[in-house]
Parts: sequence; C-alpha cells; structure tokens
Amino acid sequence: MSRPLSTVPAVPRLSAFYGIVIYLYTREHGVAHVHARYGEHEAVVAIANGQLLEGHLPPRQRRLVLEWTNLRRAELLDAWERAGRGEPAGTIEPLP
Repeated sequence: MSRPLSTVPAVPRLSAFYGIVIYLYTREHGVAHVHARYGEHEAVVAIANGQLLEGHLPPRQRRLVLEWTNLRRAELLDAWERAGRGEPAGTIEPLP
C-alpha cells in the first residue's frame, strides 16, 4: 500500500557530492529529470541522457552531474517511477 502524496516529501534530496545537491521534485511530470544545485546555480538534468534541460551549472559541476547520472541511471529511473506512484524516492549513492 502506498502512502498518500501528502505524506511523501515534495522535494526529496536524492544525493549530495562535491557541493552539489540533487533533488527529485515528486509532483513534476514530463521527461524524467532531476534538479542539481551548486551554490546559486541550479539546473534541470534529463535522467535518460544527462542533457541539461534548463538552468546552468559551472563546467566542472556539470561534468560531475553528468558522470553521476551515467553511473546511477537505473537507480534514478527507479526513483522517478517510485515518486510517480507517490512512494518515497529514496536516496542514491554519491560519486566516490
């Protein structure tokens, strides 16, 4: 039995590494994506290919997010699916 949406955090923090924090907004639809924040920078990144959908990250942080997305793609897609069903997205290991 899944939990009602009101009891699932709206913006779960999936991971954090090298000053970058990755969030999954559970009430968003469309292309499976995550939000990456680094300081005052924020970007929306497609899970399927790591493409920057909107926003900006400095080049080094952009490369790190792309590397992490490539390494964790299956886990990210699972988290997206769980969130879409109103279940907790969980957490995902950071880059080493």
